[in-house]
Amino acid sequence: MSETLELSQEDVELLNSKLGLKFLMAQKKTDVGQALKLVKHELQMQEMHAELIQLQQWVIRERKRVVVIFEGRDAAGKGGAIRQITAHINPRHYEKYALPKPSEDEQGQWYFQRYVNCLPNPGEMAFFDRSWYNRAMVEPVNGFCTKAEYDLFMEQVNDFEKMITSSGIYLIKFYLSVSREEQERRFEAVQKSPLKRWQLSEVDLKAQKLWKQYSKYKNLMLQHTDTDHAPWVQIDANDSVVAREQAMRVILDRIPYVAE
Repeated sequence: MSETLELSQEDVELLNSKLGLKFLMAQKKTDVGQALKLVKHELQMQEMHAELIQLQQWVIRERKRVVVIFEGRDAAGKGGAIRQITAHINPRHYEKYALPKPSEDEQGQWYFQRYVNCLPNPGEMAFFDRSWYNRAMVEPVNGFCTKAEYDLFMEQVNDFEKMITSSGIYLIKFYLSVSREEQERRFEAVQKSPLKRWQLSEVDLKAQKLWKQYSKYKNLMLQHTDTDHAPWVQIDANDSVVAREQAMRVILDRIPYVAE
């Protein structure tokens, strides 16, 4: 016998709202509990988006600077999280970065130089879909850097981030974790989609075979670079909806904005 769902008066009102009816009508088989869950999630997201707008207005008004970086394995949902967070804030006052392979000139520069060039001006926010931590995971696993280059990065990165935060920049570092099975499922879904297949790179296609190597360098990165001035926020991203909610909440909690 199925369990009877007990609904409060508030639950009934939510289900009878335009949003509630929308989710109920979208179902092939009516699931009141699932519809109620979706309504509450949507309302929570609307509330957090409104808070993010207030946060950004404070950043602009007080000429603050914010850097948010997303790291994680391929298909962990880094880009999707950034799209969700920035969906309603003013695009003139933030930038999103997913930097390509360094150019020949950039390869001869100090490793952090091209990232310094992306740091926000006063009143701006910057979101990184992968960051300088490419050198901590992707590059050593795939042979894109030497051991000496990797060691130098690990020696310098904490001091680099200390300089960033000491200059007044709010730095938030997310690591999105997915299981090997979930990563494989997402890769298969992308490969089957004619609209998304182009997103898979050669590096992505090798990720499953290199799972253990990624795990090794991930653990070294998290252990060595989790500092008081720039701690890591690790999020279980197997459920992308929950992961995005958590990331949004962390940003709202970590930055001491004041609503006008």
